[in-house]
Amino acid sequence: MSRWGYFFRRLVLAIPVVVFGTTITFVMVRLGPIDPAAAIVGMGDPSGLARVRRNLGLNQPLWKQYIEYMVDMFTFNLGQSWVIQPGVPAYDLVVSYAPRTIWLGFWSVLIALFVGIPLGFYAGLNPNTAGDYFASFGGIVWRAMPNFWLAIILVAVLTNSGQFFAGFDWSNWLISTDVVTPPNLNFLANPLGAITNPTDWWIRGGGDGSFLAALKVIAPAAIVLGSASMGNEMRIGRTAVLETINSEYVETARAKGVSGRSIVWKHVFRNALIPLVPIITGEAFLLIGGSVLVESVFAINGIGMLFLQAAKNADLPLVGALMFIFILITVFANILQDLLYTLIDPRVGYENE
Repeated sequence: MSRWGYFFRRLVLAIPVVVFGTTITFVMVRLGPIDPAAAIVGMGDPSGLARVRRNLGLNQPLWKQYIEYMVDMFTFNLGQSWVIQPGVPAYDLVVSYAPRTIWLGFWSVLIALFVGIPLGFYAGLNPNTAGDYFASFGGIVWRAMPNFWLAIILVAVLTNSGQFFAGFDWSNWLISTDVVTPPNLNFLANPLGAITNPTDWWIRGGGDGSFLAALKVIAPAAIVLGSASMGNEMRIGRTAVLETINSEYVETARAKGVSGRSIVWKHVFRNALIPLVPIITGEAFLLIGGSVLVESVFAINGIGMLFLQAAKNADLPLVGALMFIFILITVFANILQDLLYTLIDPRVGYENE
């Protein structure tokens, strides 16, 4: 089977997975304990409850609601918000809130990749040394700390940084910003500003809306959100390097006189990345799901916060739309994982499937 044939087959096989996940979402949303009509008009008006249920179609047979829901999702008709912003399309709300979550997830992934993996590889290449013990202990500690606990502790420390660290105040460092606040992403309005006018990215209105201000605001939340993934990647990277460096083909390369640098870069690192692929691709959904807690603590006001508010207020179309998006992200992340396997490990190929 050709590469593209296999890829197309994977896309086809992903359809029943998406259908099953969307069905489970419908069951949880429609049969849950929260009454959306009561969330809209309250429990004190029976006639109003009946009218709202009729207007929203909640008095229709469940099978008919299910068919309409599935057709709407798979035609990307995500519906309108019932409670959060009545009458506003769910798509518009997602587009409005998503940039802050993407900004948070981007830096969280970078922290995990460029801190966790290098530390893990360093520990694996230098086993049983002080650096190995330090990196391993740090990875265990970061992995063990719950996100919500670490977020609260970090907010408390940064808010009172002037008391804990003499002469240093996080809120006034470089650019004055609050610790708990959503990042201002106005600099994205001019994505070429770094080339045409670099000051637009660093200084705009006293720091408000600049790249540096947005980075500073999101940094604490990104550290918290990426901490668990960073510890995971460090531990798995260390184990993968140790297994690879003691493998037979590495010993054969040494016997042939291949330099240590070539062995590390051409054999050890590339093969050690293989077990890290599912960890890295799996972070796509974990970061979005985990951002619900982190965004709540740091008041990021992104997709995670939107999902939390929609669930609390029984905004069923918005909850269903967000869950459908999360399912699509998870499924396509798994397909991307297979593509990465073939790029990293030439022994894995679609032709063998």
